[in-house]
Amino acid sequence: MFLEALDKILVAHAGSDAIRRVEAGGSAALLWQPIEDAGFLALLLPEEQGGAALALPELFPILECLGRHAMPLPVAQTIAAHGLVGPRARLPTGMVTIATQLQRLPAGGLRCPHTPGGSIADHVLVADGDAMLVLPCAAARRESVGDPRSLAAHLTWSDAAPSLRLPSGGLALDAFAAALMAAQLSGAMQRSFDMALDQCNNRVQFGKSIGKFQALQQQLSVMAEHVLAAAIAAEAAFRASGVAPAALAASVAKSRTSEAAALVAATAHAVHGAIGMTDEFDLGLLTRRLHDWRGAYGGEHYWNHRIGEQVLASGVTLADWVLQV
Repeated sequence: MFLEALDKILVAHAGSDAIRRVEAGGSAALLWQPIEDAGFLALLLPEEQGGAALALPELFPILECLGRHAMPLPVAQTIAAHGLVGPRARLPTGMVTIATQLQRLPAGGLRCPHTPGGSIADHVLVADGDAMLVLPCAAARRESVGDPRSLAAHLTWSDAAPSLRLPSGGLALDAFAAALMAAQLSGAMQRSFDMALDQCNNRVQFGKSIGKFQALQQQLSVMAEHVLAAAIAAEAAFRASGVAPAALAASVAKSRTSEAAALVAATAHAVHGAIGMTDEFDLGLLTRRLHDWRGAYGGEHYWNHRIGEQVLASGVTLADWVLQV
């Protein structure tokens, strides 16, 4: 029910033209308001707070749907932030992104580097040890990171005054951020594969569809393997009964989806040829998200290192550790 409703909203309001307008610095209200008005930001909140009390496994297809539509706004982060804060407090209205790094500056300020959605969000939720802070982005200096269309930014507060501080929950922030990005990567990769498959079936060369050529079939087969493996890993991160995904499952999900993202993006463009590189073709919206989300909250090398630390700390062989997991 929720998935079908969200998909209809995104089809109606989050088409490629609307996404390009937001990426170019236009108002995000036409994308954001229908999602907020339909109550999707409160999916994880209890019913007494106007939410849907959705379980994590039920949230996964919602996040995948956002990925399929190349959603540029921090909708997924806002949903997760409301779920992590829960009934303990009420978040300020507006877009809430998540930062996984908090730096304290010598002069007393705060800095959240490489924050996805930081150039457009109204607030940022960040861990301070086990505590969580909600910081107003309007009071921060925003520095765009990389391609401005990614909407990521460094956020710096010279005189930080959190609008909300919660004493616990910060330790779950990393895992949730990694898992929600993995779910969106999975959705974007699935749509990229669908577009590549359509191109192979419909593009005719030398009297037959290019999908009949063995070289293209090989590329599509490898691409499909990575898309499916990434989807399985991402979905596994949400097989949890708590308020946030488990740390290990989230680590594996982000590692596997980030690893697959580069190959899927490259293969999709190889299949489409020159048309895939044009600005007006929608493939670029998806593959740009794949590269942005691949590095957001840490790429595969970062998460592989985190997984390796857990293996070494376990004191057992890798084979035994895998059996325990």
